[in-house]
Amino acid sequence: MEKAQYGIMRFAKYKGPEIGNIEAHNERTKEKYASNPDVDMRRSNQNFHLVEPKGKYRAEAERQIAEAGCRTRKDSVRVVETLITASPEFFKGKKKAEIKEYFQTALDFIRAHQNPDTILSAVVHMDEKSPHMHLSFVPLTEDGRLSAKDIVGNKKKLTWWQDEFWKHMVKKYPELERGESASQTGRDHIPPRVFKEMTRLNKQRERLDGLLTGMTLLNMKARTEEICKLLDSYIPGVEKMQTQLNKYSTAFTATVTENKKLKKKNAQLSQSLDKATEESTLKKIADARLRSDYEEAVAVLDRIPKEVLDVYTRVPAWRKENACER
Repeated sequence: MEKAQYGIMRFAKYKGPEIGNIEAHNERTKEKYASNPDVDMRRSNQNFHLVEPKGKYRAEAERQIAEAGCRTRKDSVRVVETLITASPEFFKGKKKAEIKEYFQTALDFIRAHQNPDTILSAVVHMDEKSPHMHLSFVPLTEDGRLSAKDIVGNKKKLTWWQDEFWKHMVKKYPELERGESASQTGRDHIPPRVFKEMTRLNKQRERLDGLLTGMTLLNMKARTEEICKLLDSYIPGVEKMQTQLNKYSTAFTATVTENKKLKKKNAQLSQSLDKATEESTLKKIADARLRSDYEEAVAVLDRIPKEVLDVYTRVPAWRKENACER
């Protein structure tokens, strides 16, 4: 089963002495990292900068703050660190140049929404389990105020950052899904991956529909064999699509008729195909098309003759590939 691939961006705020600690970690100035066993110093030479630091993080931050004429308190946030990465599956098989391009695309996004001059460092770590970038900047606003709160300081703003980050990254990497947000109570965005899966399911449905059309006593044996083989992948595909649509809160305004024949003949199969009515509102035409395709994918199962279902349901799963040799 294809795993979801997420573009990931997280923010953290730092006020004082801890700035030196994150710098030591990011810039790999320590000799050992006992607190982080994931760091493999033998691979640290593969790390690279997209923005080289001009000096010490804290000193450079204080310089920028002073030049902007901002007053600070002891608890003022002086540095915001942005961690940017993706699901481990996204990086599998990618060369270093391709990985660098991903983080450069992410850096371009930050630069578009935060003054590039405030960026202290952008370093990509290749010496841990999964590639990731630590991008640190001074939270100076466009009008010259020091305010991490205005930039990343509330739930609404953080949701905005996540939305805009995904919109930017998905243009080049359509396989990416929007990162999870704790503020989201429900998701109405359906990622491209689900539509691709529905396209594959549609092709199988068309093939199944073609096999069922014009079935006679003369061709039933041959067609039953093909249908049995197709159902082995088609039924899990329908089940998976239902799970995906439930996950992304896709609305169903019509209830699909339950397949009573399947329920009587095979409890396990009927459980896989059992459908629930979803109650919400479709917001996009594409989602409505997806809903319609799913309903058609389920409805075609109602057309399978009882004789074919008997063959399919009575044979153990490990023998289904030879179901019609019996």
